[in-house]
Amino acid sequence: MTINIYDSAYAYLFDQNTSVECLFTDAVWAEGPVWLPDESAVIFSDVKGNKMFKWHEKGTEIFRSPSDFANGNALWTDGSLLTCQHGSRSLSHTDKQGKVSTLVDHYDGRRFNSPNDLVVKSDGTVWFTDPPYGILSNDEGYQAASEIIGCYIYCYCPQQNQTKLATFNTMRPNGLFFSPDEKTLYVADMSGVEFSDGLHHLVAFDVNGCQLSNRRTICEINPGIPDGFCVDQHGLIYCSCADGVLIITPQGKIVAKITLGKTTSNCTLGGKAQNQLFITADNCLFRVRLNTKGFQYNAFD
Repeated sequence: MTINIYDSAYAYLFDQNTSVECLFTDAVWAEGPVWLPDESAVIFSDVKGNKMFKWHEKGTEIFRSPSDFANGNALWTDGSLLTCQHGSRSLSHTDKQGKVSTLVDHYDGRRFNSPNDLVVKSDGTVWFTDPPYGILSNDEGYQAASEIIGCYIYCYCPQQNQTKLATFNTMRPNGLFFSPDEKTLYVADMSGVEFSDGLHHLVAFDVNGCQLSNRRTICEINPGIPDGFCVDQHGLIYCSCADGVLIITPQGKIVAKITLGKTTSNCTLGGKAQNQLFITADNCLFRVRLNTKGFQYNAFD
């Protein structure tokens, strides 16, 4: 495990003695970390293990089993938990009392493919991607035919209890995250997983209400593909790749890399000061302390 800095202007991100901590090693395929400020804990999914775990400083415990092949997780504006579930092809809502209900599971009368990752805007809208990975086999869900015949990005508007198609201009959308000013939505388009000539790109869209426009490429991710990622208060993007996390400017310049030696799926900036990068990779949960902070959990401070 190494940390490499490619642009000295970003050396401030790491202390001289910064290390990578391995916090957990018993997942099958770890994904979707989210920080719980009220509990000083991280919830993350084990997609292929059909479980969810909760990590805190005293150890790791099972949060939910079975999890209906849970993947991405996020906090709603009231601090309750939202989860993408491949098995039910839905977004679920877990309230503060632990009651689980279905938030949304269809669009225009058709079932989703398998909602994969999600992000919550400060106005309470929930944005999520819908690639087919949970219906391609029984490894991460239940094999089934697509009812939508496309992999899109959606926006759920709680005020109207309505799901809107934000854009169809993606092939295999996966991770997504807003810029700090919420004017830009970054998306991992990773059709290279299925197609030899497919994409492994981080792209961006302008946000206009519940619609996305002006797709553009931020950068091509090498090695491997982009999966999940997060953004810090300065707009730097922390994006998963084949063997770690790339740190990328909004203009697409790769300025540093955290190499884990494991296929990396996702990350979030959490901790009391939002300066701890929690990373899911292969069977593990890692932590790296940074000299920056996130903004995702500001509403819960």
